[in-house]
Formats: sequence, structure tokens, C-alpha cells
Amino acid sequence: MIAAAASAAVEAASQAGSFPVPLDSYTGEQGLTLPQVLLHRIDVDPFNAVATAIFLLAILHTFVAPKFLALSHRLRDAHEARNGGAEGGRPIGLGFLAGVLHFFGEVEAVFGIWIIPLIAVLVATKGWKTAEKFLHSDVKFTEAIFVVVIMTISSTRPILDLAERALGAVARLGGRSPLAWWLSILTVGPLAGSFITEPAAMSICAILIGRHIFELGPRPVFRYATLGLLFVNVSVGGTLTSFAAPPVLMVAGRWGWDGVFMFTRFGGKAAIGIVIANALYALAFRRELGNLAKTAATRSAAPAEETLLPVPVWVTVSHLFFLGFTVFTAHTPAMFIGAFLFFLAFTEATSEVQSPVNLRPPLLVGFFLAGLVVHGTLQAWWIAPILGRLSAFPLMVGATILTAFNDNAAITYLASLVPGFSDTAKYAVMAGAVTGGGLTVIANAPNPAGQAILGKYFEEGISPLGLFLGALLPTLVMALCFLLIG
Repeated sequence: MIAAAASAAVEAASQAGSFPVPLDSYTGEQGLTLPQVLLHRIDVDPFNAVATAIFLLAILHTFVAPKFLALSHRLRDAHEARNGGAEGGRPIGLGFLAGVLHFFGEVEAVFGIWIIPLIAVLVATKGWKTAEKFLHSDVKFTEAIFVVVIMTISSTRPILDLAERALGAVARLGGRSPLAWWLSILTVGPLAGSFITEPAAMSICAILIGRHIFELGPRPVFRYATLGLLFVNVSVGGTLTSFAAPPVLMVAGRWGWDGVFMFTRFGGKAAIGIVIANALYALAFRRELGNLAKTAATRSAAPAEETLLPVPVWVTVSHLFFLGFTVFTAHTPAMFIGAFLFFLAFTEATSEVQSPVNLRPPLLVGFFLAGLVVHGTLQAWWIAPILGRLSAFPLMVGATILTAFNDNAAITYLASLVPGFSDTAKYAVMAGAVTGGGLTVIANAPNPAGQAILGKYFEEGISPLGLFLGALLPTLVMALCFLLIG
């Protein structure tokens, strides 16, 4: 009887053109256990299981992506050795197989790759019109497009020079040593994300970490610790305001959380957690940071490179205007994309004081997020009932764990759909979502930007396990801060 009623509801929703099936269309689930609810939803719409199985395969792919990358490098070396390393005066490419494996090894491409079988099954089972409507109307790509634009603008020379001067002023308090730069970037940078948005903060911090820390050649364990710390700090650092962090944006209006509420309930605790986590890692790696200081002193004695033309103040102000306008119109793609086209023309006109605009990392990150949004949209059928059945502390733990396997903005959005959510439950799910935002690359929207920028410092690509271990201690620190600080 229950299955029949639910099937009728699903069929009615389908006839109305709704895909995926709205959560409120699953009826007759009162009194069922969680496993029964999930099996029931698979029974009435088997595509739920298919979509989640493909999503899990995509997640597993992110864990083995470095293996593909390493194999592609070996094949490339063998290919070049076999062909003498050059042909016609030009370097030889990777070879077809090596190129394919390299593509499969790009973490940013993983979720896009797995959209192909997802859409193929969707078309085969529900028809082309349903698949077309799903991608056109039901999936929202605004965040992915916004990240491409904000990442491009924030990584330009005028913005980076300004950020470097600002963070350098803080680092000057510690003699501009690697430790001072490390603390400045990992403390002030993530907190600035509450005002310039987390993706912009991630791009700036990652570039400056590469320039002032990773270029000095630290050991891999320190690189992973720094990367994990950066991801966690950026994830919680955007909670001082109600507009800068994607998981906060998803629910701030619906739950009535303004800037004052975010600062008092989350932002202050996040700032304390960032300081504590940074201090613990600085203490643990004090010898490593001391060795980097010696390396930096040696390099500073080397002849200076050719001096670039200074960036005029009016060019920097113009870039800040484009950055601010993009943040202000973050929910209106037509406006910030139009402004972005003007921005590209402006950088071309002022090319003498610009560095070349590199669109490859932002586009890869946008591709990653677009793929994640497509897959994540189809996971509400199992995430929502899990969140709705947990009490406060288990809910925070559950949100932290779920965030590691799905974007934290999706977790908070799904939580906002659960009826009867208490204020305590809302706090718990938000705290868990931002706390777990550094455990994996897919846990927080800005993370792929950091990986795209800093990935070149990891010979065989960034290991998911290495990232997880590097982020584990800061994650625990943040969780304790949100739990224990009143």
C-alpha cells in the first residue's frame, strides 16, 4: 500500500515534469527506519540508486586520480625517450594514451567525466527532454561560473600585489621570515574571505603560499599540513559575514541569519580556532620553518630578477572595482559575466603592468564545480532523511562527515529543506558543514582553486589521504571551538 501510494506520487511528479522527484513527493514514510526509507525511495524511483552509484564511483576516482597522473608521466617519459625527446625542433607531446591518462588524472576533470555515464543513463531511462530540462532548469551553475570569474580577477597582478603588501605589513612584525609570512597568509587571508568571498581568499592565499613558502622546497609532510590548514581555515574563515561562504549563503535568508548573528555565533569562534590551529602547526613544524628561513636568506642574497613596471594606483583601484562588483552581483550571472568581459578588455589595454591572464586553472575549477553540482543535485533523496533524523551532536558529526563527500553548501541547503529544524539543529549542521570543509577537495567550493594553484608543488599530484591527514588536526580544533565556546 505504501509503495503504491509513493509510486503514484512519483508518477504524478514525473508527469508534472519534476526531476529529480521533489522530497515532499515521497509519502507514507512515517514510522519507517532510515534503511527502510532509503530502500523505499529506491523502490519508487530506481534512478536514485543509479545516480548515487555513479557519484560514489566519481568520488573513488578522485582518490585514484594521482595514480593515473603518475602512470601518464611514466608513459610520457617513455614516449619521449623512444622518439629522442624532440621532433622537428619541437617537444613531443605525451602520446595519445599518456594524454588520456593525464586527463583522467586531473582531479578537476573527474566529476565532469562521470557526468557522461550519468546523462547517458538518464536519457536511456527517462528520455532526452527530461535530461535537457534537468541540466537547463534544475541544476544551478551560478556558483561555478562565479568562481571562475572571481578566481581570475583575484589572481591578477594588481590584486595580488595589493594583497601581498597588506599581508607583508603583517609579516613585517615577524621580520618577514617564512614563519611570519606563513602565519600572516593563513590567519589574515582566510578571515578576509568573509569580505572578498572565500574563492577569492583561497586564490590569493594559495598563490602567496606558493610564492613565499612552497618555492623554498619544504618537505612533503609540511606541504600537506599547510594545504590542509589552508582549506580548513578558508572554510571557517568566511563565517564572519552572511554572504561570503557558500554554505552560509544557502541558508542565511531562509533562516534569518544576518551579519551580526554570523559574527557572534560562528565568526568569533572560527577566528579563535584559526589562531589555535595555526599555533599548533607552527609549533609542530618550527624546525621546518627554521630551515625555510635559512633557504630564504640564501635566495635573498642572489641577484635580483628584472624589475617589473609598478602598477599605477588607478589600475589597482579599477581591479578592486571589478572585484567588488563581482561580489555584489554574485547571484546575477548576466551582470558579473558582462563586467568580466569588460575586465578582460581592461587587462589587455593595460597589459604593460599586468601579468598574462591564465584562464586554465579557473576554467578547470569551474568544470569541477559544475560537475559536482550536477551529481550533488541528485543526492538529496538520501542526505535529507539522514540529516532530519539526527540530534544536535550527531548532526554536527554527520554534517562534517557528509561534507567530506559532498560540497558543504549542498549539505546546508538540504538541511534547510528539512521541516521542523530547531535552532540548535541549524547551528549544528552549519558548524559541521564549515568544520569539515577542508577534509577533501570536494568538501568546499573554493578547495579546487587551491588545488589547481598549489598542485604543481606535489610531484605525483595531491594525495587525498595526505590532504585528509593534513586537515584532520585543524578540523578537530574547529569542531571543539564550535562545541565548547559559548
